Amino acid sequence: MLQLILAAAFFLVIHLGVSGTGLRFKLIESYGEKPYRIVFAIAASLGLIWLVYAWRGAPYLPLWGQPAIFRYLAVGLMPVAFYLVVVALTTKNPAMMGQKNLLDRETGGIGPLHITRHPLMWGIALWALLHLLANGDWAALVFFGSFLILTVKGTFDIDRKRLREYGESWQRYMEKTSNLPFQAIGQGRQKFDWRELSWWRIGVTLVVYGGLLHAHARLFGVSPLGF
Repeated sequence: MLQLILAAAFFLVIHLGVSGTGLRFKLIESYGEKPYRIVFAIAASLGLIWLVYAWRGAPYLPLWGQPAIFRYLAVGLMPVAFYLVVVALTTKNPAMMGQKNLLDRETGGIGPLHITRHPLMWGIALWALLHLLANGDWAALVFFGSFLILTVKGTFDIDRKRLREYGESWQRYMEKTSNLPFQAIGQGRQKFDWRELSWWRIGVTLVVYGGLLHAHARLFGVSPLGF
């Protein structure tokens, strides 16, 4: 358990203490952006590998246990998490590096990005929360809790970095869209059209989710369906 805590601390410090702070900009100014990205990618990858290894070896020390309601909740809501990830991987997004030109669009968002400008982060956050609830032990709290903290805070860190890099262009984009899913739509800053969800994205989501649900027991040693 100690190794898991240390791995989680390293993983969070690398991201929140470097990438998510002004230290990132100082390191880039001192050593250049490319060397920084290479070193950071190596450190982050090693941190992730260590975290996964430590979690798989951690003992099961129950907190609230594994009630069926949380398992069914995870099975029912995981497609939403998968869909957000699919959106992130298949939609051009000005939050990504090298896509600043998209900020010139009048809509302030592209398709499903009207829901949130950070779909990848919220998809991972939902995945982490659902797995934390379904596992109900100390190791899950540390492991999945690390991803939950990182992704939720990461949405604000990305906004802060892009605001520093893009200035007023990003400020206008933030005013048209929302970080929190559906907030801009609820406040009337964006209009929601079901057609923007894209049937093909929904189809990809269901195929990938169905495959992982079927293979979950073989890959991770436990069936989300309880059998």
